[in-house]
Amino acid sequence: MKVTVFGLGYVGCVTAACLAKAGHRVFGVDVSQDKVDMINAGRAPIVEAGLGELLAEVVGAGRLSATTDGSAAVRETDVALICVGTPGLGYGRPDVTAIDRVGQQIGTALEGRDRTFTVVLRSTVLPGTTERVLQPAIMNGSRGTARVKMAMNPEFMREGTSLHDFEFPPLIVVGCADLETASLMRDLYVDVKAPFVETSIKTAELVKYSCNAYHALKVCFANEMGSLCDALGADGQEVMRIFAMDTKLNVSAAYLRPGFAFGGSCLPKDVRALLWAAKDREVEVPLLASVMPSNEHQIKAAVDAVLRTGKRRIGVAGLAFKPGTDDLRESPVVTLVEQLIGKGRDLRILDKNVSFAKLMGANRRYIEAEIPHIATLLCDDVEALVEHAEVLVVGSANTDAVKALGLIGPECEVIDLTRGAVSDGQRKAARAAQPAPVVVRRT
Repeated sequence: MKVTVFGLGYVGCVTAACLAKAGHRVFGVDVSQDKVDMINAGRAPIVEAGLGELLAEVVGAGRLSATTDGSAAVRETDVALICVGTPGLGYGRPDVTAIDRVGQQIGTALEGRDRTFTVVLRSTVLPGTTERVLQPAIMNGSRGTARVKMAMNPEFMREGTSLHDFEFPPLIVVGCADLETASLMRDLYVDVKAPFVETSIKTAELVKYSCNAYHALKVCFANEMGSLCDALGADGQEVMRIFAMDTKLNVSAAYLRPGFAFGGSCLPKDVRALLWAAKDREVEVPLLASVMPSNEHQIKAAVDAVLRTGKRRIGVAGLAFKPGTDDLRESPVVTLVEQLIGKGRDLRILDKNVSFAKLMGANRRYIEAEIPHIATLLCDDVEALVEHAEVLVVGSANTDAVKALGLIGPECEVIDLTRGAVSDGQRKAARAAQPAPVVVRRT
């Protein structure tokens, strides 16, 4: 395949060299004549282990050359990868000037061309950049004549190990809108050893930010825990070594699905205990200190979403802090319900596990002592909940929530606190008996 790579900085230079190693004919483009000259001489313009040797090999074999003439490179190829920088401006806003410039340049080269050209954005950009910046720039440059297909392909390379990371990344993520583009990208990376994930362009744009934000979060978490360990006389390295051994809950997909606030008998209590210990030892832990306020914000956002409907009769499906349990201790749905009661809303609640526990379970004393007013609002069946509700709040992804979604009419609004954990397939099956449209607002 003949490929143009725009931007010969860290990402672009490594990408160009590795694609050339895989057998593609690559044309590198950069505004810097010095970078172009170095690459054409088989020398690396950046410090990266093994890159100089690889450049010497692929340039010598005639599979990689560099130029400052992007239009000429585009005319020689059928796909372009854009790897230009997106540095931060004031308040963190990314500078997409280089993307706009390259898009205009590509468009100019494509003016009047009758073959379809594929443009792949590899730079780190916020969702909507491909649609609102790059694509219009290409069309402006071509005076509306360019025939292009767009894709987003974030990179997952670390400085110092980028050559290995290119060949063995955790994922190949491609955001596009058609099978032909996805097929082209599979061919481009046919030798790369990683799962190929096809998704939407906006999702692909945000994946890289999600990864980097989580990496930053992990560094801060480990450092704060290390500081606490030092203050409490524990071995921070050993604590985190053991922590990372748990690949079922800690280093895994567990808890990494958008939903509602956490609750229960452990997480709130133990986070507060760590904060107390940090304060007692005069250790600053701003990340840990932000956990409870962040959790409380999720509850406030849910309350606001219900109140914005302007409707008074509210049905809540699921009351315990997570599905499959009757535990109401620090349940965020209980807090939500109490706040809505305080705002004068008329509530009915369905949670069969809690209803059973009210009569026979371990939560009976808690319900009677702490939230007796909520106990009086419990429904016995889905039909009673749906009959009451002008707004249905889905607090748990359980069978009663699925059934309720299938029974509500078009006038009932839905506040989905699970953010889609009740799958589309479940919803469709539940609505089969009464296929009425549902307005969904997700917090």
